[in-house]
Amino acid sequence: MTQQVASTTALVLGFLVVMMLGGRLIRYFGIAAEGNLDISLLFTIIGYNLPYFLELILPLAFFIALMLVFGRLYVDQEMAVINASGVSRGRLARLITPLILALFVGEAALSIVGKPWGVRSSEAVWQQQAVTSAFDLIRPNEFISSGNYHLYVGSLSDDKKQLQNVILIQSEPEEKGSAAKQAAVDISNGIDPETAESLEISAAVKNANISKDTITLAKRAEQVDTGDTGVTQLDLFQGRRYEVGAGSLKYNQVGFDRYRITLTESSKEVVTENNIETQAIGPLWQAATGSAQVSNTNTLRAAQGELGYRFALPWLMIIAPMLAVPLAQVRPRQGRWLRLFPSILLFVSCALGIISLKNAVSKGSVSVWSYAWLVLGFMVLALYMNWGSRVQHRLRFRKQKNAPLTVIDSQSNGSQGGQP
Repeated sequence: MTQQVASTTALVLGFLVVMMLGGRLIRYFGIAAEGNLDISLLFTIIGYNLPYFLELILPLAFFIALMLVFGRLYVDQEMAVINASGVSRGRLARLITPLILALFVGEAALSIVGKPWGVRSSEAVWQQQAVTSAFDLIRPNEFISSGNYHLYVGSLSDDKKQLQNVILIQSEPEEKGSAAKQAAVDISNGIDPETAESLEISAAVKNANISKDTITLAKRAEQVDTGDTGVTQLDLFQGRRYEVGAGSLKYNQVGFDRYRITLTESSKEVVTENNIETQAIGPLWQAATGSAQVSNTNTLRAAQGELGYRFALPWLMIIAPMLAVPLAQVRPRQGRWLRLFPSILLFVSCALGIISLKNAVSKGSVSVWSYAWLVLGFMVLALYMNWGSRVQHRLRFRKQKNAPLTVIDSQSNGSQGGQP
């Protein structure tokens, strides 16, 4: 049983992976054909994205394999022979417990460790590729943009490593909730100190951080070779650096002989709403439980939703055999394919429920404990499908067993009452 289920799972998993990655691979080939992706990094990105697909495909492949194997036992009348020998279907399913536990641990590793690492590595490759593509598009006396950077080059070498007369403008990304802060700073900068004191404007608002743009001028620049670290850096020589804030009359000026700037860097460890899927389990746990300080309540909810999602997915490996054993039972002259598709829809509804709860918890609509209630609900449904008919049969048998005794007693009482 273990060998048949394992081999069928591997076969179905391979088919689903090829089918799911086919569309993604075609899209990457299109990006590479346009020159925006190095062809040598194509399969590297596919490999990094593989855990992202496996965490959802593996439970489905295991469930389909169980349906095919147990359905074959019923169609070939092997299950009838096994049951006549004193072995129930539940005991037959318990024979594959080691395989179930192994797949449970594998799914937990994919969900908790594998997928965040893959997504984080894939994003690092895309960031580095975006900057590399931007350098390939450099034209003299023209501005190019890459993320928050805008680059102007007067002239450049043939290998595009040496740049002359460089102007680099960096726009600071605006954080959520900064509009109100910026408005307060603008108001405070536009009034005199006496009026500010009369209006009791606090020093915290007066000295609040505002969004700043950085303008860097340099005579020449060189691209730094950092290898495969995922970090893109640029050395600027003999220039000046200005920090200018919108709505502020103050600016900072710094002269330098050599200045190194990082255009792209690896993912930061600070948990935010944008990088919640790339976080390791340690920082994510601290952010979800409140042990680590987060920027706002939305980040806390997003961390709780992601943490519950990662912990709930491995339980699909336990729900799969609990549902597959009763659903695979077919009647005589009834094909196993007729039961396969409705069963897949039932199992997929459980996975979709976990995915939808991730968004609901992130928005604060439901509690994070909804994951546990969903998993327990499907387990109760699976237990009812396994034991419900047996319990009803026993209750019906006891009722039929007690019914004739009542009739006999009434007949004997009636015959005795008719005697003189």
